[in-house]
Amino acid sequence: MIAPARNERARNERFARAAGHPALGRLSDPRLLRSLSYIDGKWTGAPDGRTFTVTDPADGTAVAEVAALGAAEATRAVEAAHRAFPAWKALLPQARADILRRWHALMQGAAEDLALLMTLEQGKPLAEARGEIAYAASFIAYYAEEALRVNVEGVTSHLPGAQMALSREPVGVAALLTPWNFPSAMLTRKAAAALAAGCTIVAHPSSQTPLSALALAELAERAGMPPGVFNVVTGEPAPIAETICADLRVRAVSFTGSTEIGRIVARNASSSMKRVVMELGGHAPLIVFDDADLDRAVAIAVDAKFATSGQDCLAANRIYVQRGLYPRFCAAFAERVARLRLGHGLDEGTEIGPLMHAGAVAKAQAQIDDALKRGARRLTPERPLPGPLFLAPIALADVPEEALIMREETFAPVAAIAPFDSEEEVIARANATEYGLVAYVVTRDGARAARMAQALDYGMVAINRVKITGAPIPFGGVKQSGLGREGSRHGLEAFTDLKYVCLDLG
Repeated sequence: MIAPARNERARNERFARAAGHPALGRLSDPRLLRSLSYIDGKWTGAPDGRTFTVTDPADGTAVAEVAALGAAEATRAVEAAHRAFPAWKALLPQARADILRRWHALMQGAAEDLALLMTLEQGKPLAEARGEIAYAASFIAYYAEEALRVNVEGVTSHLPGAQMALSREPVGVAALLTPWNFPSAMLTRKAAAALAAGCTIVAHPSSQTPLSALALAELAERAGMPPGVFNVVTGEPAPIAETICADLRVRAVSFTGSTEIGRIVARNASSSMKRVVMELGGHAPLIVFDDADLDRAVAIAVDAKFATSGQDCLAANRIYVQRGLYPRFCAAFAERVARLRLGHGLDEGTEIGPLMHAGAVAKAQAQIDDALKRGARRLTPERPLPGPLFLAPIALADVPEEALIMREETFAPVAAIAPFDSEEEVIARANATEYGLVAYVVTRDGARAARMAQALDYGMVAINRVKITGAPIPFGGVKQSGLGREGSRHGLEAFTDLKYVCLDLG
């Protein structure tokens, strides 16, 4: 009988040749292309051999056939994680940190291959994929150190003859449900925190981008992660997620995705009182005041809107520009957007890749049509598209507040611009949404910046810059944009329970 890992490598090699995807030959380590799930330290296929096809969204070319597991295999993964938990929890934090450091080093060494796989399954430009791999690895390095800082906290006793202490203990098995737009970073941000805290994990990646998660599992195995500590289950989302959320042995669920699906996950998890961490939708406003430097404001707006081809919960969906700067901003912004280069993510110089699926294209087009019907002006020209999942980046001006694009999250390279007159007016318009993840402000007035930071009802506010995320900061939103935080010590504490001990000294 052929060993599972060897059999899987043979299947991968045969499929790669049959698919004829030329980019697969660029992998320096073909073992990173995995097609089976990873459960209890073993590469595992579906009992009936079922698979699903992962395709390159840029051209529809098949990349891999991945095992389509179901509820029974999800239960097996939870069982494995539950068995592995006591030993993983009992390890000294230094030992867990050493494994995380090795995992981080292996990620850095395989960065180019990991970026290549991400571009093939997700479509984002290779330069962005490389950036995501570095970003994803940073969470592992950060939590390797943070694992050493989960300390006992003394409490001043209010009772005579008693000594009191607080400690943080891992909750147990954690389920991680990750999206397709950041398939590596969203997994490591959750997994590194949970593992550092002493939890074991069952991860379920999006069926559109499972290859990144499976490659990370391969590297975790090489790093010495014990069997059952790190499990990845691929397949149909509904039965897997529902099974994990219903299992009493799973004590925490961390989900990144749409607010609509997040509500379903939270309802399922609430039946057994699980800890939930939710990073949900965003509908970010970007507010540009008259005193802003025009070139800098345009650069910030382009970066905030069009990263990951607009498929980002942090994307600036609503761009409000004060009326005195509005005409010049619209002209300069449109000129820059018209120069953004569409193409396959592996092509040199590509800035805008494909959208993930046909539904995203249809939704974006419906938002564009609705805005134009309501009086918006198109500032950018039509242009040829490289494939059916591409949408040319577009700038729309004079978009009214009642337009769909101003009320719904936009996961596409479509920028909606509208003028405003006063600070009070734009604050009201920016806050008039169920979302509250991030807001952007561009101004040279320091006092105004401080006022806006206080007045905007968002979990994160970026002043005069785009990049604000990273391992040390607590990432998350308010209102319908999420529960809890990821990153920072708060992200680790989300996977712990606080234990109080009162010792009688008599």
